This record gives sequence, C-alpha cells and structure tokens, in this order.
Amino acid sequence: MIPADLSRAVVHAVRRAVEGGELGGAASVPERVVVERTRPGGVGEYATPVAFQVAKAAARAPRDVADVLARLLAEEPGIARVDVTGAGFLNFTLAARSEAALVREVLGAGIRYGYAADGREADPFCWARRVGPRERAVREAAGRIAAAQGQSYAQERAEMTVAPVARRDGDVIAAYGQDAARWAMLCVPARETPGFTPGLLVQDESNELFRVRYAHSRARALTRNAEQLGFGAEAGEGTGSRELVRLIAEYPLVLEAAAHHRAPERLVRHLVAVADALLDHQHHVLPRGDEKPSAAHRARLALAEAAGTVLAGGLALLGVDAPDFL
Repeated sequence: MIPADLSRAVVHAVRRAVEGGELGGAASVPERVVVERTRPGGVGEYATPVAFQVAKAAARAPRDVADVLARLLAEEPGIARVDVTGAGFLNFTLAARSEAALVREVLGAGIRYGYAADGREADPFCWARRVGPRERAVREAAGRIAAAQGQSYAQERAEMTVAPVARRDGDVIAAYGQDAARWAMLCVPARETPGFTPGLLVQDESNELFRVRYAHSRARALTRNAEQLGFGAEAGEGTGSRELVRLIAEYPLVLEAAAHHRAPERLVRHLVAVADALLDHQHHVLPRGDEKPSAAHRARLALAEAAGTVLAGGLALLGVDAPDFL
C-alpha cells in the first residue's frame, strides 16, 4: 500500500461499517477522506480525523467510531498497524514497500502520477467576472489540482478568498516574468498577500523556483549523460536516498490534501523538498572515474527520473514551465 491508498481504504472501511450496521443507519460515507503525515511527536506515519466527521451523523462518540474503523482497517493488506489516539484520531503505520515498485509506478504513470482514479485534466477555465492575474493564478492552480483528484472545480469560485498583490499585477508580471510571478503568487496561502523581491530573478540555489526547475533539468541531464555512458534506468533497491523515496511516495497525498484544503502552496512546498532531495541524490547517480555502470547506478538513475517526473507534474499543475535545459 502507498500513502495515497489510505484515503480509499478508510472510505472503504467506513462503507463496510455503515452497510454492516456497526455505525447506525444515520451514518454517511464520505466521498473522500484526507490522510496526512503525522505531525512530529505523533503516533505512526499518517493520521486522519475522519471518525469525528462520521460520528456527528452517526450520533456516536468519535472514539467509538474510530475503534470500529481501526478494527476493519487492521485487516487491510499494506497497513502494518492502526492506533487510535486522543478523542478519536486514526493513526497508521504502513508495511514496508519496495523502492522499485514505487519507481515503476511513477515512471509508468508519468506526470499523471498522484492523480486519483477519476482524476482528469481541468476543463478550460471560464470566468464569470474579470479577475486579476493573482486571483486567476490561484484559482487555476487550485482547479487543476482539484480536477486531478476527481473533484469539482466549480466550488473554487465561491469558496476561495484571494488577497491581491501589493502592486498592480501587470507590473509584477512585467518585472519578474510569468513563471516567477506565478510562483510567488502561489507559494503563500490564497488569503495572504504575496511578496515580490529581486530574489525571484536570481539564478542560483537561493531561489526556490530556480532550485525546483534546475532539479528537474538535472534529472533530464542525468538520463542524457547515462545514455552517453551506455546505460539506462532500471528500478531497483538500495538507492540510499530514503528521503527522496519518502517524498515521492507522499506526493499523491500532498495533491489530495492540496485539493481538499484548496491550498496550492502545499504543492509548492513539497516540490521544493523533492528538488532539494534530488539535488543531493544527483551526485551518486553516474559512475565516477573508471567505475563501470552497475545495477545500483541504474536504480539511482530510475529514482532520479521518478523525482523529475514528480517535479514536472507538480509544476504543470501550478501552471509553471519545467524546461529540460536550464
């Protein structure tokens, strides 16, 4: 089981409990359940407060609902442990999953990795009223992410409060360019006013946008360099990059949470983390000196390609270009 499967597993458990009469006839089954990384000091790897949502309709204590769901979820393959904490929070520890399986999944799905089963490309945007570039950027990004998770985009127009920029949007785009301006508009919550500094134009690793795009281009360059050395990517184990593997595995959950909370900035933060981990990983991908390409090099290259795929897909959802050469 991958982290993104948890949401579907929890929904399935709620449905089983409702249909089996364990939660009472008034309980309802949510369409989706947000499962997020456990906060530092918490129990397990992932958690969800779904029991509180279900308990309200079922007229039951959240802890009672959580106990029922925990018993059902403990039977799910891929879940090593389920704990109930506090007044009814469900906490999960997943069974170990191979790096190779994860990498093959990412490379097989391409930039649609992380999409829900009913996910789709966003429909062309049509605005009932004239909006500025900042509001358009936020709403379009939120709409793309929502569509990728199979959610309706229509609610975006009514539910989001988008703070304007401190200067005219057109001036910002003229000064910083479309991609840099859009990145700055999306890296803070919609209700907050974004800031624009000369750092957006700096082409080095002090600039987060540059790091993300540079990391993507490095992934593409590693593939080209490997071809010149006569080898290609092949998913395998033991790449030595646990953090990068973890971030790639959590990307679908980040998309789901970003869609649920209408928060493109969550995707922005995750892409920065993926980029930083990939830039650390890149130094171990290619053979050095007289070293011959090995299975380890092929596996590391496959992991780098998977990370580059995540960066390309995430930037596309944000509406930011991901060049192969930078």
